[in-house]
Amino acid sequence: MRAQRPGTALRCPTRLLAAAAAIASGTVLALPGAACADGGPVGGAQLAGRGVIVNPAAGVPAPPNIHAASWVIADADTGEILAARDPHGRYLPASTLKTLTALTLVPKLDAARKVKPSQSACDVEGTKVGMTPKMSYSVDELFHALMMMSANDAAVTLSEANGGLKKTVADMNEQARTLHADDTLAGSPNGLDVDLGLTVKTQHTSAYDLALILRQGMKDPAYRKYVQALNFWFPAPPDKQQKKKHKPGGYPIYTHNRMLPGQPYAYNGMLGGKNGYTVTAEQTFVAEAKRGGHTILVSLMKADIPPSPYAAKLLDWGFAARGKVKPVGTLVSPGAEGLKADATGGKDGGQSAIEKASSSRTWMVVGGGAVGALIAIGVLFLVLHRRHRRGDLRLPKPDAPVAGGPGAPSGNVRLASPPQRQPADAPDLHDEDGPAERVAPFDPRPVDEHPQ
Repeated sequence: MRAQRPGTALRCPTRLLAAAAAIASGTVLALPGAACADGGPVGGAQLAGRGVIVNPAAGVPAPPNIHAASWVIADADTGEILAARDPHGRYLPASTLKTLTALTLVPKLDAARKVKPSQSACDVEGTKVGMTPKMSYSVDELFHALMMMSANDAAVTLSEANGGLKKTVADMNEQARTLHADDTLAGSPNGLDVDLGLTVKTQHTSAYDLALILRQGMKDPAYRKYVQALNFWFPAPPDKQQKKKHKPGGYPIYTHNRMLPGQPYAYNGMLGGKNGYTVTAEQTFVAEAKRGGHTILVSLMKADIPPSPYAAKLLDWGFAARGKVKPVGTLVSPGAEGLKADATGGKDGGQSAIEKASSSRTWMVVGGGAVGALIAIGVLFLVLHRRHRRGDLRLPKPDAPVAGGPGAPSGNVRLASPPQRQPADAPDLHDEDGPAERVAPFDPRPVDEHPQ
């Protein structure tokens, strides 16, 4: 499901004229942005687009066609967004919301602190690491379970250590505001939705915000440790064999990020990330990779298959296009100074610079007085028509029209039926969040929580 946003073009006459200029010139890729007195989307005016947003460059192919409703490709070093699709579209996050949980709680909780979970934490729905209220676990162990195998019981236990679920969710939302992740509303610490009675109206994020969150988290060595771990020994009451040999209880847990080294979809230079899945949210993912001294960050939402192949295509394009295409926006810096720095052309690729370059082209196309007015009226009609059609729930085709093109998807994107179960040789299939098979304490292998 997808939350609706106000029609930016209707709120800003200068954006209408910019759209008219694009149509008159035959350009449908990356509608020119224009500064607007009442403000535009965070990161730059072009990011208001709902189709594919890219500034074409000679020798650079179009971004990859993937079955995902929303995605972002960014240079994590500079903050420049190289291309995107519906970057500010609000969707259910699934377990990628745990990137915000960790970003919020890692600095607050002492890694060595011991925490005893409640029974309700141990009984939470979906993926679990297999905990018992009879034991205490270190915060470090809980973060490994949270970010490696997306354990929902670890998420609730960490929240209890932080003062409770209500306080933790409030802290997460405050953290999101600090990052200018204004598309994000957390309703849980684990990303569960239907099981908790949450909908896209009460819990949502965007591909843009996921990129902001992961980029900030990866600056912290402790955060990176948790998203880069491949395996980890998680404590548990000793079984008979362990008791007999006088060994401590426990079992290994393994990462769910199939793009890390040694995994089935290992990607050269992968630094870490987080994936998620529920039936309603479908597949979500955010990750960073580094090659040749440059770091590319990608995020995607509401994809129809496990995300590793799609993410690899986005990353490949990002590395190839970096330094060649003009950015379509920027990942703003955190804090009160973040937006100010970007508006004045700061090092993160200021929004103002993008708008100035776009605005300087507008007068050449629209300067015909009556002709410009007629074009603007026509664009207004198209925008109203598109808003009327925003209930369309069809899955976007890989070759769906780009931003501003006729027929560009404008509503919530949803599969007609739940994703099909993959063959046994497709190990990237797993859910982070769903209510079904649980990871038993002594059988911690990755499982499918929503077998179809």
